[in-house]
Amino acid sequence: MQADKPSSNRRLEQARRLLALAQTGLHYATGVFDKERYEEIAAIAHAQIADIASMETGKVAELFAFESGYANPKLDVRCAVFNDAGQILLVREAADGLWSLPGGWADVGLSPAENAAKEAREESGYTVEIVRLLAAWDTAKHPHPPSVFHIWKLVFLGEIVRAGDVIGAETDAVAFFDLDRLPSLSLGRIMPAQIRRLDELRRGNKVDFD
Repeated sequence: MQADKPSSNRRLEQARRLLALAQTGLHYATGVFDKERYEEIAAIAHAQIADIASMETGKVAELFAFESGYANPKLDVRCAVFNDAGQILLVREAADGLWSLPGGWADVGLSPAENAAKEAREESGYTVEIVRLLAAWDTAKHPHPPSVFHIWKLVFLGEIVRAGDVIGAETDAVAFFDLDRLPSLSLGRIMPAQIRRLDELRRGNKVDFD
């Protein structure tokens, strides 16, 4: 999904906010007419997002079909792993053929750190020990491509315990890269400047947050 003008990002943020209000309203509304009004607001927001994202309205509605209850940002958990040479571990996403840190949506039943370790194991084959949190970012405050979801990203520092086989189906390659020779990245997931910032944070024993 691409936006040609900064105004498109503002419109998308407004549409996402409108949809969040409708979702929360549907959660708390008890009257039939109130529910109908919130459903209409949600339909308007779906149409706005579809127009901005050049998607079919039905596809947008499908993406949000399982979003219910009080509206909250989506939580994306990533694991940053560096080797002794200072290279970063990346995995290639099967969905788009681009590279990213191991990670994904947080699973229910696991802590954020446990999610990060799980994703690293499944997507890269490496069992890691989570050392600490490096960054807590709101993707809306970074120049990621626009997303239909409002996403918070947690990035943990992991240290390799042992190597193994990739057991997930979401990635199809694993490699370490020099920070000044990164491959084509999946920019919705991670950006070059963020990887360099993560290296600064782990060497400076600092945490970055929005």
